Amino acid sequence: MDQDNKKNADMLLTKETAGKLLHIFLNMGEKLMGCGAEVKRVEDTLIRLGNAYGAVKMNVFVITSSIVVTMELHGGERITQTRRILGAGGTDFTRMECLNELSRRCCEHPMDPETFQYEMEHLKKAPGGLLLYAGSALAAGSHAVFFGGTLIDAMFAAVFGILICYLQKVLPKICPNNMIFNLTAAFLAGSEICAVGRALPFLHTDKIMIGDIMLLIPGIAMTNSIRDILVGDTISGLMRLIESILWAGSLACGFMTAILLIGG
Repeated sequence: MDQDNKKNADMLLTKETAGKLLHIFLNMGEKLMGCGAEVKRVEDTLIRLGNAYGAVKMNVFVITSSIVVTMELHGGERITQTRRILGAGGTDFTRMECLNELSRRCCEHPMDPETFQYEMEHLKKAPGGLLLYAGSALAAGSHAVFFGGTLIDAMFAAVFGILICYLQKVLPKICPNNMIFNLTAAFLAGSEICAVGRALPFLHTDKIMIGDIMLLIPGIAMTNSIRDILVGDTISGLMRLIESILWAGSLACGFMTAILLIGG
């Protein structure tokens, strides 16, 4: 950061604005976690932001359920804030890239707290609507073919993929956590697949199920958990790994219950 930016950061980081900035930093960290960012990325982003705004030292501790940040100001004063992370989050690389781009701009040219918050709340949104349903249908159908299904199986898997996409929009509002959501979504989708499979014996029910279950498997969360463990964030990695295993187990229970009740 050049001398002009450093001077600008020092002017921004007063006692009055430090608390506001720290609150906004926590908002940034929470949004990154909600997009599926790994722990190291969140910690590094918050440290760079604090240093860019003139903090003497930033102490950041992030796990999947909590963020703790201590900002040390000139003169030895320290400000600490904690944020409890609720919800399982998801995977949204478009929003994550927008947040990363915003943080880089702030590091190069620090904004005032109001502008920073406004920019963060008005980021470009990820594609949705028909495009999201089309992507779900394409993913489910292609996986059904990849695992040995026919084109007819792919067509039915695509239809049920659209159903799962709809459930992903509706069920989280009434399900208390991601584990219950996966169990419910898997059971509903599995029941429909089994019922259609019994009515149309030429379909390969198992291939259709495999194609559709790929939409719900927490693959990225499990990958991030292993990465966190390998880079030394053992607590966060183990927590995310256990969550991923529980989510995958709830998917298996949902589909198996549907098979046992309806047959497949």
